[in-house]
Amino acid sequence: MRGKPDDITIRAWARLMAAQHLALSAVERALKAAGLPPLAWYDVLLELERAGGAGMRPFALERAMLLAQYSVSRLIDRMERAGLVERRDYARDGRGQLVAITDRGKAMRRGMWPVYAGAIEQAVGRHLSAQQAGALDELLGRLVAGHRAEEVE
Repeated sequence: MRGKPDDITIRAWARLMAAQHLALSAVERALKAAGLPPLAWYDVLLELERAGGAGMRPFALERAMLLAQYSVSRLIDRMERAGLVERRDYARDGRGQLVAITDRGKAMRRGMWPVYAGAIEQAVGRHLSAQQAGALDELLGRLVAGHRAEEVE
């Protein structure tokens, strides 16, 4: 560990946090304006669709999600009431549950993607060249990989 971060590192951190906040806010506004659910719903639907028909345990879903979600249980409750996901008993553990995406949930995710993609382009893509986006992707990939490696240790 290096100790106290230098001024450039502190500024990079602050800009990373500001950029994340601004981009996520823009995406949320676009989804809301289109009459669609919040981004966390898309995140859940995408992870469940990737998991296939078997679904996922709620703790695994929370771990896989792109967005921090402190109340996955309540989120799943709301999505279940909307008919987008369903809970199933986990055969290996009578107390556990699996969460799976429904056909309605798949349709919702597909319907959300064009709005989400457009918001990503507006929030990030239009401000960066392809080369700049590639450099940002590489740098952020290094940060993610470094943190994941530390989690394993």
